[in-house]
Amino acid sequence: MAVFRHRKLSFIMNSKKVNAINFPQCSITAILEGMYTMPRIMDNTISPYPLRLITIPIDASKLKLQSLIIYSVGHLPGRIHYRTHASFEKWAAVYIAGGSGVFRINQGPVQHVESGSLFFFRPGAEYEYGPNPGGYWDEYYFSFEGNRINEWLQSWITDADRVTFVGKEDGSQIGRIELIFQLMESGSPANIDRASLLVESLIFEFMLRAEATTESPTKAQQVIKLIEELNHAIYQSFDAREFAKRHHISVSTLRRIVNDYSGYPLGTYIHRMKMAEAKNILLNTDKAVKEIALELGYQDVFYFSRIFKKYVGVAPQIFRNTVHT
Repeated sequence: MAVFRHRKLSFIMNSKKVNAINFPQCSITAILEGMYTMPRIMDNTISPYPLRLITIPIDASKLKLQSLIIYSVGHLPGRIHYRTHASFEKWAAVYIAGGSGVFRINQGPVQHVESGSLFFFRPGAEYEYGPNPGGYWDEYYFSFEGNRINEWLQSWITDADRVTFVGKEDGSQIGRIELIFQLMESGSPANIDRASLLVESLIFEFMLRAEATTESPTKAQQVIKLIEELNHAIYQSFDAREFAKRHHISVSTLRRIVNDYSGYPLGTYIHRMKMAEAKNILLNTDKAVKEIALELGYQDVFYFSRIFKKYVGVAPQIFRNTVHT
Protein backbone atom coordinates (compact mmCIF):
# COMPACT_ATOMS: atom_id res chain seq x y z
CA MET A 1 0.00 0.00 0.00
CA ALA A 2 1.31 3.44 -0.90
CA VAL A 3 2.21 5.65 2.03
CA PHE A 4 0.10 8.79 2.28
CA ARG A 5 1.00 11.42 4.81
CA HIS A 6 -1.65 13.97 5.59
CA ARG A 7 -1.72 16.13 8.73
CA LYS A 8 -5.42 16.69 8.60
CA LEU A 9 -8.36 15.13 10.29
CA SER A 10 -10.80 12.74 8.82
CA PHE A 11 -14.51 12.24 9.18
CA ILE A 12 -17.66 10.83 7.51
CA MET A 13 -21.41 11.22 7.75
CA ASN A 14 -24.60 9.17 7.98
CA SER A 15 -26.32 8.33 4.69
CA LYS A 16 -29.44 6.50 3.62
CA LYS A 17 -28.42 5.53 0.09
CA VAL A 18 -25.00 3.94 -0.01
CA ASN A 19 -23.77 1.04 -2.09
CA ALA A 20 -22.53 -1.68 0.25
CA ILE A 21 -18.85 -2.59 0.02
CA ASN A 22 -17.60 -5.81 1.56
CA PHE A 23 -15.08 -5.61 4.40
CA PRO A 24 -13.83 -8.35 6.72
CA GLN A 25 -16.00 -7.22 9.66
CA CYS A 26 -18.69 -4.87 8.38
CA SER A 27 -19.98 -2.95 5.37
CA ILE A 28 -19.51 0.70 4.53
CA THR A 29 -23.28 1.06 4.90
CA ALA A 30 -23.06 -0.01 8.52
CA ILE A 31 -20.25 2.44 9.12
CA LEU A 32 -22.24 5.30 7.63
CA GLU A 33 -25.28 4.40 9.70
CA GLY A 34 -23.21 4.73 12.84
CA MET A 35 -23.12 1.04 13.83
CA TYR A 36 -19.33 0.84 13.82
CA THR A 37 -16.43 3.14 14.62
CA MET A 38 -13.45 2.62 12.33
CA PRO A 39 -10.41 4.87 12.35
CA ARG A 40 -9.10 3.95 8.91
CA ILE A 41 -10.26 1.89 5.94
CA MET A 42 -9.22 1.39 2.33
CA ASP A 43 -11.67 1.51 -0.57
CA ASN A 44 -10.12 2.19 -3.96
CA THR A 45 -13.52 2.92 -5.51
CA ILE A 46 -13.74 6.01 -3.28
CA SER A 47 -10.09 7.03 -2.94
CA PRO A 48 -6.63 5.49 -3.41
CA TYR A 49 -5.75 6.71 0.10
CA PRO A 50 -6.87 5.53 3.56
CA LEU A 51 -10.18 7.00 4.74
CA ARG A 52 -10.26 8.25 8.33
CA LEU A 53 -13.64 7.73 9.97
CA ILE A 54 -15.13 8.11 13.42
CA THR A 55 -18.75 7.87 14.55
CA ILE A 56 -20.25 8.78 17.90
CA PRO A 57 -19.23 5.94 20.24
CA ILE A 58 -22.01 6.40 22.83
CA ASP A 59 -25.78 6.69 22.99
CA ALA A 60 -26.71 10.28 22.13
CA SER A 61 -29.17 10.35 25.04
CA LYS A 62 -26.18 10.55 27.40
CA LEU A 63 -25.22 13.97 26.03
CA LYS A 64 -26.13 17.14 27.89
CA LEU A 65 -26.20 19.19 24.70
CA GLN A 66 -29.26 17.91 22.87
CA SER A 67 -29.80 20.99 20.69
CA LEU A 68 -26.77 20.06 18.55
CA ILE A 69 -25.41 16.52 18.36
CA ILE A 70 -22.46 15.57 16.17
CA TYR A 71 -22.82 12.00 14.94
CA SER A 72 -19.81 11.42 12.74
CA VAL A 73 -16.73 13.06 11.32
CA GLY A 74 -14.27 11.91 8.69
CA HIS A 75 -11.89 12.69 5.89
CA LEU A 76 -11.79 11.33 2.35
CA PRO A 77 -8.42 12.46 0.94
CA GLY A 78 -8.05 12.25 -2.83
CA ARG A 79 -11.69 11.29 -3.37
CA ILE A 80 -12.45 10.11 -6.92
CA HIS A 81 -15.98 8.75 -6.37
CA TYR A 82 -18.94 10.63 -7.89
CA ARG A 83 -22.40 10.14 -6.32
CA THR A 84 -25.86 10.55 -7.79
CA HIS A 85 -29.35 10.29 -6.23
CA ALA A 86 -27.88 10.63 -2.74
CA SER A 87 -30.05 11.50 0.25
CA PHE A 88 -29.20 11.89 3.92
CA GLU A 89 -30.99 11.43 7.22
CA LYS A 90 -29.00 14.11 9.02
CA TRP A 91 -27.52 17.49 8.26
CA ALA A 92 -23.89 17.62 7.24
CA ALA A 93 -21.34 20.30 6.48
CA VAL A 94 -18.79 19.48 3.79
CA TYR A 95 -15.51 21.34 3.37
CA ILE A 96 -13.34 20.79 0.29
CA ALA A 97 -9.66 21.29 1.09
CA GLY A 98 -8.26 20.48 -2.34
CA GLY A 99 -9.25 19.56 -5.88
CA SER A 100 -12.49 20.51 -7.61
CA GLY A 101 -15.81 19.15 -8.84
CA VAL A 102 -19.53 19.86 -8.90
CA PHE A 103 -22.54 19.97 -6.56
CA ARG A 104 -26.21 19.76 -7.49
CA ILE A 105 -29.36 19.66 -5.37
CA ASN A 106 -32.82 18.45 -6.45
CA GLN A 107 -31.90 18.43 -10.15
CA GLY A 108 -31.16 22.15 -9.97
CA PRO A 109 -28.29 24.08 -11.55
CA VAL A 110 -24.84 22.51 -11.40
CA GLN A 111 -22.62 24.47 -9.00
CA HIS A 112 -18.84 24.56 -9.26
CA VAL A 113 -16.84 23.32 -6.27
CA GLU A 114 -13.21 24.29 -5.73
CA SER A 115 -10.63 24.13 -2.98
CA GLY A 116 -11.95 26.25 -0.12
CA SER A 117 -15.64 25.50 -0.81
CA LEU A 118 -18.24 24.74 1.85
CA PHE A 119 -21.64 23.18 1.20
CA PHE A 120 -24.36 21.43 3.17
CA PHE A 121 -26.47 18.31 2.94
CA ARG A 122 -29.93 18.44 4.52
CA PRO A 123 -32.63 15.81 5.02
CA GLY A 124 -35.36 15.68 2.41
CA ALA A 125 -33.22 16.67 -0.57
CA GLU A 126 -31.50 14.68 -3.32
CA TYR A 127 -27.90 15.37 -4.25
CA GLU A 128 -25.44 14.76 -7.03
CA TYR A 129 -21.86 15.65 -6.22
CA GLY A 130 -18.22 14.71 -6.55
CA PRO A 131 -15.00 15.46 -8.40
CA ASN A 132 -14.93 15.88 -12.16
CA PRO A 133 -14.07 12.82 -14.30
CA GLY A 134 -10.37 12.05 -13.94
CA GLY A 135 -10.09 14.51 -11.05
CA TYR A 136 -10.24 14.37 -7.27
CA TRP A 137 -11.05 16.39 -4.19
CA ASP A 138 -10.11 16.27 -0.50
CA GLU A 139 -13.33 16.10 1.45
CA TYR A 140 -14.09 16.80 5.11
CA TYR A 141 -17.49 15.88 6.59
CA PHE A 142 -19.36 16.74 9.78
CA SER A 143 -22.72 15.01 10.34
CA PHE A 144 -25.09 16.46 12.96
CA GLU A 145 -28.68 17.22 13.94
CA GLY A 146 -30.58 19.33 16.48
CA ASN A 147 -32.87 22.34 16.70
CA ARG A 148 -29.87 24.64 17.04
CA ILE A 149 -29.55 24.36 13.25
CA ASN A 150 -32.76 26.39 12.89
CA GLU A 151 -31.03 29.33 14.56
CA TRP A 152 -28.14 29.06 12.10
CA LEU A 153 -30.56 29.17 9.17
CA GLN A 154 -32.38 32.19 10.56
CA SER A 155 -29.28 34.24 11.19
CA TRP A 156 -25.90 33.41 9.66
CA ILE A 157 -26.46 30.65 7.08
CA THR A 158 -28.42 32.53 4.46
CA ASP A 159 -28.59 29.83 1.76
CA ALA A 160 -27.90 26.23 2.76
CA ASP A 161 -28.37 25.03 -0.83
CA ARG A 162 -25.56 27.12 -2.28
CA VAL A 163 -21.86 26.30 -2.50
CA THR A 164 -19.96 29.00 -0.60
CA PHE A 165 -16.29 29.83 -0.99
CA VAL A 166 -14.95 30.26 2.55
CA GLY A 167 -11.23 30.33 1.84
CA LYS A 168 -8.54 27.71 1.74
CA GLU A 169 -7.67 25.91 4.95
CA ASP A 170 -5.15 27.25 7.42
CA GLY A 171 -3.49 26.09 10.61
CA SER A 172 -6.17 27.48 12.88
CA GLN A 173 -8.95 25.51 11.19
CA ILE A 174 -6.89 22.33 11.04
CA GLY A 175 -6.15 22.73 14.74
CA ARG A 176 -9.84 23.02 15.47
CA ILE A 177 -10.63 19.99 13.33
CA GLU A 178 -7.97 17.97 15.13
CA LEU A 179 -9.55 18.85 18.47
CA ILE A 180 -12.96 17.77 17.18
CA PHE A 181 -11.45 14.45 16.12
CA GLN A 182 -9.78 13.88 19.49
CA LEU A 183 -12.89 14.83 21.44
CA MET A 184 -15.05 12.44 19.42
CA GLU A 185 -12.46 9.71 19.74
CA SER A 186 -12.38 10.00 23.53
CA GLY A 187 -15.88 8.59 23.95
CA SER A 188 -16.59 10.96 26.84
CA PRO A 189 -20.10 12.50 26.74
CA ALA A 190 -18.71 15.87 27.88
CA ASN A 191 -16.05 15.79 25.17
CA ILE A 192 -18.58 14.92 22.48
CA ASP A 193 -20.64 17.91 23.62
CA ARG A 194 -17.48 20.00 23.26
CA ALA A 195 -16.95 18.57 19.78
CA SER A 196 -20.45 19.66 18.77
CA LEU A 197 -19.78 23.21 19.95
CA LEU A 198 -16.45 23.25 18.11
CA VAL A 199 -18.18 22.14 14.91
CA GLU A 200 -20.61 25.03 15.32
CA SER A 201 -17.70 27.40 15.91
CA LEU A 202 -15.83 26.06 12.87
CA ILE A 203 -18.82 26.51 10.55
CA PHE A 204 -19.50 29.95 12.00
CA GLU A 205 -15.90 31.03 11.30
CA PHE A 206 -16.17 29.66 7.77
CA MET A 207 -19.31 31.73 7.16
CA LEU A 208 -17.68 34.84 8.62
CA ARG A 209 -14.85 34.37 6.14
CA ALA A 210 -17.33 34.28 3.30
CA GLU A 211 -18.68 37.64 4.45
CA ALA A 212 -15.26 39.14 5.12
CA THR A 213 -14.50 42.56 3.66
CA THR A 214 -11.31 44.54 3.26
CA GLU A 215 -11.79 46.19 6.64
CA SER A 216 -9.07 45.99 9.29
CA PRO A 217 -8.90 42.68 11.16
CA THR A 218 -11.32 42.29 14.05
CA LYS A 219 -10.30 41.03 17.44
CA ALA A 220 -11.70 37.60 16.57
CA GLN A 221 -9.63 37.48 13.39
CA GLN A 222 -6.54 38.43 15.36
CA VAL A 223 -7.20 35.55 17.75
CA ILE A 224 -7.54 33.15 14.82
CA LYS A 225 -4.23 34.37 13.43
CA LEU A 226 -2.59 33.79 16.82
CA ILE A 227 -3.99 30.25 17.04
CA GLU A 228 -2.84 29.58 13.48
CA GLU A 229 0.73 30.50 14.38
CA LEU A 230 0.47 28.44 17.55
CA ASN A 231 -0.52 25.39 15.50
CA HIS A 232 2.56 25.86 13.34
CA ALA A 233 4.75 25.51 16.44
CA ILE A 234 4.40 21.75 16.69
CA TYR A 235 7.78 21.16 15.05
CA GLN A 236 9.77 23.04 17.66
CA SER A 237 10.13 23.46 21.40
CA PHE A 238 7.44 25.84 22.59
CA ASP A 239 8.35 28.87 24.70
CA ALA A 240 5.16 30.51 25.98
CA ARG A 241 6.97 33.63 27.19
CA GLU A 242 8.70 34.22 23.85
CA PHE A 243 5.50 33.49 21.89
CA ALA A 244 3.45 35.91 24.00
CA LYS A 245 6.10 38.61 23.69
CA ARG A 246 6.11 38.28 19.90
CA HIS A 247 2.35 38.89 19.89
CA HIS A 248 2.55 41.77 22.38
CA ILE A 249 0.43 40.03 25.00
CA SER A 250 1.10 38.59 28.45
CA VAL A 251 1.49 34.86 29.07
CA SER A 252 -1.71 34.91 31.14
CA THR A 253 -3.59 36.44 28.20
CA LEU A 254 -2.17 33.79 25.88
CA ARG A 255 -3.33 31.06 28.27
CA ARG A 256 -6.82 32.57 28.45
CA ILE A 257 -7.10 32.87 24.65
CA VAL A 258 -6.10 29.23 24.11
CA ASN A 259 -8.44 28.00 26.85
CA ASP A 260 -11.37 29.99 25.45
CA TYR A 261 -10.61 28.75 21.94
CA SER A 262 -10.00 25.06 22.61
CA GLY A 263 -11.26 24.30 26.11
CA TYR A 264 -7.77 23.14 27.10
CA PRO A 265 -4.95 24.72 29.10
CA LEU A 266 -2.09 26.02 26.95
CA GLY A 267 0.32 23.19 27.78
CA THR A 268 -2.30 20.52 27.16
CA TYR A 269 -3.26 22.09 23.84
CA ILE A 270 0.36 22.10 22.63
CA HIS A 271 0.93 18.49 23.70
CA ARG A 272 -2.30 17.33 22.06
CA MET A 273 -1.38 18.97 18.77
CA LYS A 274 2.08 17.41 18.87
CA MET A 275 0.71 13.97 19.75
CA ALA A 276 -1.81 14.16 16.91
CA GLU A 277 1.05 14.82 14.50
CA ALA A 278 3.11 12.06 16.13
CA LYS A 279 0.27 9.61 15.42
CA ASN A 280 0.24 10.63 11.75
CA ILE A 281 4.01 10.24 11.45
CA LEU A 282 3.94 6.84 13.18
CA LEU A 283 1.22 5.59 10.86
CA ASN A 284 2.54 6.97 7.61
CA THR A 285 6.34 6.76 7.89
CA ASP A 286 9.00 4.36 9.15
CA LYS A 287 10.75 6.99 11.26
CA ALA A 288 12.11 5.84 14.61
CA VAL A 289 10.38 7.05 17.77
CA LYS A 290 13.50 9.01 18.76
CA GLU A 291 13.56 10.76 15.39
CA ILE A 292 9.88 11.68 15.69
CA ALA A 293 10.44 13.03 19.21
CA LEU A 294 13.25 15.30 18.02
CA GLU A 295 11.23 16.42 15.01
CA LEU A 296 8.42 17.54 17.32
CA GLY A 297 10.70 19.42 19.69
CA TYR A 298 11.15 16.77 22.41
CA GLN A 299 14.83 16.33 23.21
CA ASP A 300 14.14 13.48 25.65
CA VAL A 301 12.61 10.47 23.88
CA PHE A 302 11.51 8.94 27.20
CA TYR A 303 9.60 12.10 28.10
CA PHE A 304 8.04 12.10 24.63
CA SER A 305 6.95 8.48 25.10
CA ARG A 306 5.38 9.28 28.48
CA ILE A 307 3.47 12.21 27.02
CA PHE A 308 2.35 10.11 24.04
CA LYS A 309 1.04 7.36 26.32
CA LYS A 310 -0.75 9.93 28.49
CA TYR A 311 -2.75 11.33 25.58
CA VAL A 312 -3.03 8.31 23.29
CA GLY A 313 -3.23 5.52 25.86
CA VAL A 314 -0.35 3.35 24.63
CA ALA A 315 3.36 3.77 23.93
CA PRO A 316 4.33 5.04 20.43
CA GLN A 317 5.70 1.75 19.12
CA ILE A 318 2.73 -0.20 20.44
CA PHE A 319 0.40 2.29 18.75
CA ARG A 320 2.21 1.84 15.43
CA ASN A 321 2.26 -1.96 15.65
CA THR A 322 -1.37 -2.24 16.78
CA VAL A 323 -2.80 -0.04 14.04
CA HIS A 324 -0.70 -1.61 11.30
CA THR A 325 -1.82 -5.09 12.31
